[in-house]
Amino acid sequence: MNTPSNKRAAIAAVAAALALGAAGGAFAQSSAVGGTTTDNSSAGNANGGGMPQIQQQGDVSFVSGGVGSDESAALRRAQHDWPLAMRFTGPSSEFLADVHVRIVNAHDGEVLNAQSRGPYMLVKLRPGRYTVHATYNGQDQKKTVTISGSGSTKADFYWNAL
Repeated sequence: MNTPSNKRAAIAAVAAALALGAAGGAFAQSSAVGGTTTDNSSAGNANGGGMPQIQQQGDVSFVSGGVGSDESAALRRAQHDWPLAMRFTGPSSEFLADVHVRIVNAHDGEVLNAQSRGPYMLVKLRPGRYTVHATYNGQDQKKTVTISGSGSTKADFYWNAL
């Protein structure tokens, strides 16, 4: 039966549900748990196990980080699943972040241009020969790497002076 009091009750119930949903959404957004598409940390992402968010640039996927011990361990465990695994260190083997990484293919075409969020960067590249340019504090290094169809290639970058 459609009486004015039933309509008011239904409207009040819908309004309450919407208010709870909005409050719940606001709580979830402010919580430390969870991640967003712009959140590149390991908090609540779909990768699990402390892995940072996988990012995409063109047809190249990459992930970087390793500042915390959980994230660092997760990236080291995952290295064998990625065609290219890089590590960035400085004097006394301290880990470095904010290394600018630019990868070009054999035809000098840029395939990745990104900033590392920590000492580890894992990159999914097609098989082939690439040159990795890594820059930290204005100091450039480059290494040529060959990606095969299986396994992982490692490239360690070391800066003696910071």
